[in-house]
Amino acid sequence: MSTATPPLSTTDSREARLQAYNAALAAAEQNPTLSPETGKPFTRGTLLRFGAGFLVFGILWMSGLNIAFAVLMPQHFKSVEGITPEALNGIVNSFSAVAGLVSNLVFGNFSDRSRSRFGRRTPWILGGAVFAGVLLFLTGMTTNPVLLTIFYCASLCGLNAMIAPLVAVLSDRVPAGQRGSLSAFYGAGSVVGAPIGTLLGALFITNMVPGFALAGILMFLAGPVSVAIIPRESSADFLPKDNGSLKDVAVSFIPPKFSTAHDFYKAFAGRFCMLLSYQMINAYQLYIIQNYVGQSVVESAKTISVMSIITMIVSLFGSLVSGPISDRIGRRKVPVVAASVMFACGIAMPWIFPTTMGMYLFAAIAGLGYGVYSSIDQALNVDVLPNKEDAGRDLGILNVATTLGQMCGPIVMSTVALSAGYVYAFPVSIAIALLGCVFILSIKSVK
Repeated sequence: MSTATPPLSTTDSREARLQAYNAALAAAEQNPTLSPETGKPFTRGTLLRFGAGFLVFGILWMSGLNIAFAVLMPQHFKSVEGITPEALNGIVNSFSAVAGLVSNLVFGNFSDRSRSRFGRRTPWILGGAVFAGVLLFLTGMTTNPVLLTIFYCASLCGLNAMIAPLVAVLSDRVPAGQRGSLSAFYGAGSVVGAPIGTLLGALFITNMVPGFALAGILMFLAGPVSVAIIPRESSADFLPKDNGSLKDVAVSFIPPKFSTAHDFYKAFAGRFCMLLSYQMINAYQLYIIQNYVGQSVVESAKTISVMSIITMIVSLFGSLVSGPISDRIGRRKVPVVAASVMFACGIAMPWIFPTTMGMYLFAAIAGLGYGVYSSIDQALNVDVLPNKEDAGRDLGILNVATTLGQMCGPIVMSTVALSAGYVYAFPVSIAIALLGCVFILSIKSVK
């Protein structure tokens, strides 16, 4: 039984609430079944509400983003005069990558420092929802390339103002022994939301204004709907404040010292390798099918559609099953490494069998591996945080590895494919995925 001081109401003194908060944190450190927020175990209903909130959040924001990013924006670029669609696509994605890098870190850090009576994370999630939804809609309402780029980058800043605080909820409020399961719900939502968004976007490709409106609405709903489902966050107005000086704000962005956070940076390197390997193949699937397998445009469209369905099914299965298993066995590293090896085996399929079946095997094996990886990696990242009070900032730093991998993957792939051919790109991608396993296995503070 927990010895934590029971959570107090907002009518109690700030000193008493701070004492209860610290007692709950200490109890959760000793017992993985206790919530860091309350010092008590989750009831079944509470667990289901958190899971449903993470699942719905992932589905809504990912489907909204993919309506625009995967379908409508590339088509919309063709109506912009004075620049080729390919060039504009490269410019927009370059600036948006930088916006994603900065905003994830900034909003995670700012949510750590918030002391609102509505909690540290909730105000940012709700504010980011409004910003992201409105700006995503406006992206499709202009043909000015500068404004279009600004609107889209601003929309991604709003999106990260939701994502960074919501992911930090895993550290703030979820028992350590149940983070794998709830991380799996978030991963499953993202896996399901991506193809839903692509399919919805295709319906509006000849009538894009309502399509961008739907994208903005779904993006906006991700915030308030998930906040409404997840149990209400406790007030944070009793937590100690700094003096708010520019020096303190600047210091708060300094990453953890490498000398005291080896496992944190190993997790960063492992995630970077996995996302780089993943994006090398994922971003070039169509070109691989056409130029390596040798299919026509019509044939490749059919193949990639079937691959999308296969990937969605196996990734969803992997996400939902692996998280609870990870919690049950009390292991994070083994499932993450197994998933990375499975992903590497999937990459080998089209390398060995440059056929349609080879691509289907890639979709099935690599998709399952990535589904397992995406569901447990977030829980692993929370477990290696050096300081739970800086969870938003530090998870933002770890998410920088995702963005960097997504940026570098296509660059590495194009360099290898153009200089040596696709046949050499596959072993490079496999080697990078396996290198990520080495970093994960070297983590010492997590089993």
